[in-house]
Amino acid sequence: PQGEDSFQIPAGTEGDSFPLMEINTGETEASEQWDYVLVADHRTQRNTRQAQQQQQFLEELKRKGFHYKMIEDHEKVFFGIRADSRVFDLYRTLLMEPEGPAARAGQELGPGGPLPNTLEDLVKRGIFETRFALHKGEEDLKKKWAQWRNMVHTQPIDDIRDYFGEKVALYFAWLGWYTYMLVPAAVAGLIIFLSGFSLFNASQISKEICEAHDILLCPRGDHSRRYQQLSDTCTFAKLTHLFDNEGTVLFAIFMALWATVFLEIWKRQRARVVLHWDLYGWDEDQEEMALELINCPEYELRPYQHSYLRSTVILILSLLMICLMIGIAHLLVVYRVLAAAYFNSALLFREEQVTTAVVVTGALVHYVAILIMTKINKFVALKLCDFEKPRTFSERESKFTVKFFTLQFFAHFSSLVYIPCLLRLTSPPWPLQCHLSGCMMDLFLQMAIIMGLKQTLSNCAEYLGPWLSHKCRLMRSKLSPASRDPELRDLQRNYLLNPVNTFSLFDEFMEMMIQYGFTTIFVAAFPLAPLLALFSNLVEIRLDAIKMVRLQRRLVPRKAKDIGTWLQVLETIGVLAVIANGMVIAFTSEFIPRVVYKYHYGPCRQGARPAVDCLTGYINHSLSVFYTKDFQDPVQIEGSENVTECRYRDYRSAQDYSLSEQFWVLLAIRLVFLILFEHVALCIKLIAAWFVPDVPQSVKNKVLEEKYQALREKMRSSPKSTEV
Repeated sequence: PQGEDSFQIPAGTEGDSFPLMEINTGETEASEQWDYVLVADHRTQRNTRQAQQQQQFLEELKRKGFHYKMIEDHEKVFFGIRADSRVFDLYRTLLMEPEGPAARAGQELGPGGPLPNTLEDLVKRGIFETRFALHKGEEDLKKKWAQWRNMVHTQPIDDIRDYFGEKVALYFAWLGWYTYMLVPAAVAGLIIFLSGFSLFNASQISKEICEAHDILLCPRGDHSRRYQQLSDTCTFAKLTHLFDNEGTVLFAIFMALWATVFLEIWKRQRARVVLHWDLYGWDEDQEEMALELINCPEYELRPYQHSYLRSTVILILSLLMICLMIGIAHLLVVYRVLAAAYFNSALLFREEQVTTAVVVTGALVHYVAILIMTKINKFVALKLCDFEKPRTFSERESKFTVKFFTLQFFAHFSSLVYIPCLLRLTSPPWPLQCHLSGCMMDLFLQMAIIMGLKQTLSNCAEYLGPWLSHKCRLMRSKLSPASRDPELRDLQRNYLLNPVNTFSLFDEFMEMMIQYGFTTIFVAAFPLAPLLALFSNLVEIRLDAIKMVRLQRRLVPRKAKDIGTWLQVLETIGVLAVIANGMVIAFTSEFIPRVVYKYHYGPCRQGARPAVDCLTGYINHSLSVFYTKDFQDPVQIEGSENVTECRYRDYRSAQDYSLSEQFWVLLAIRLVFLILFEHVALCIKLIAAWFVPDVPQSVKNKVLEEKYQALREKMRSSPKSTEV
């Protein structure tokens, strides 16, 4: 907490920088006078060259205004580091702004020119083993925030800001608001899902499927060698209607509006928060330049640069990576073909279960592919950023965010796009068809399995990994005698916590953005996605809190007034969600064929008939006829001697199997619906964005009042001020 006896000093940060963070000048424990700690092994002290490089680095820090102290135990050497208050005085003078609990530095601070060796290089070469910021005064956060019993309590955002800085606090403020806004979305999705139960037995389509004992479906691909009664798909047909019903379109439009309202109200929340933190007018570029000048008075400004050659190379490499993701999606299709043939030949499943087994195992393979490609995508995105040569750390972070998220988006969603776009358009009667009850079931299963695994396994690994790692480090430390020095014990306790890096907070954001994508993109096929995300986020907030406060070394506070590039990512996902949900409803769902049949082909085309359901005869209308004599090898098909024709899902002529008139009518209506849906949904988004101002009027008025008062004060203090 801030007080009259507190001030800002530089301490260590990720990479080579030493940011400004708050300490208290009152009475503290001995170890609390140090804000950043360098750790070296005793073996480096016995190596003359390494010891000299350590000493040279530390002496250079001392000339730049830092103080240090060497504290030894039987295995490690700790170097506690803090800075003279004059460094912060110069920082505050250059920015001409009031101090806050966390400011960020871009490079090493102090007036002596660049260090002979960067800290990052020294760590890589083993001169120093590691470095970290000290946890101190975190007991209050442990009680109020980092406990499971606080799961439904409001987060102490100001306390998080005071301890971890604005960047971490804004992440938790955004995550809390996102979780809160998921409540209406989850309720709406649950209502849509439960409303399907009213059609579970009453639906005319389900009745016709369940009673179609005399309709035989054609063998599904080369792996199938027998006909199947349409009534065998009765259960799956009923399950499909739980989420593929008339409410699907309304829910998709609702989610498009929800995504817009969520972002617009978050912008208003953010404006209130940063105004409360006195950061509304903070300029990141100005602060970076000020810190560079503190570090080196001879610092020369690095101008913005753009290279068309580098941009072209990056674009080509990015497109190649995207093509790789799409290729992996096609490999998953090949897997489905091979798995279907293997499951059938090995008799691992009954024939009617083969398709379900293929869909489920395909989703599991997709999940494994996502885990592998995540590692590759991060490596490629980093290399592309290094090649682009960004001007500052924040610019590098922004460019890396865009590149990594783009690659991750294709890794997660490219195979899902295949189902509504391509799988539906395969040529029967021997295609890699969708599930017997329709393509909507395929997409639902894919979404449910991948999102379920991402939320459950990721959360377990995210907590159990650091917990087990910390326990192992503690067990190894118990083999050594404990120190009696309280200062050394505190340093050892921090050293045994799990290390953090520049990606610690970035990974949390990326995980939430992918979840947000699953929650909005293709949500028409999986209306339970918001509910699953809501439960997951309630756990996620507490997992992150416990991990950051109890299991990890302290994240170095960084200044920020928004969530940066992630806001543009959220807006992009919102637009993509409108397009994807429109495609799902138009091409994957049975909504359009049902509506067209009801008003153009069915018994109600001349007007409503109360005694007859308007969808009567829809199933027979939607199935095409195939004559068994046209099979290449009809003898190998079980029961073919008694079957002259079978049915398959499509709109084709029985004479030459060409596309029928109904197909082209439906295709035209699907395209018209897709265009209308996207335009209506996007217009609703634009109107909602215009209707809800990004910044509340109270915030604008307060900022305006502060500017006015500042000018009045300058007028009063000016010796030449006169009344006109």
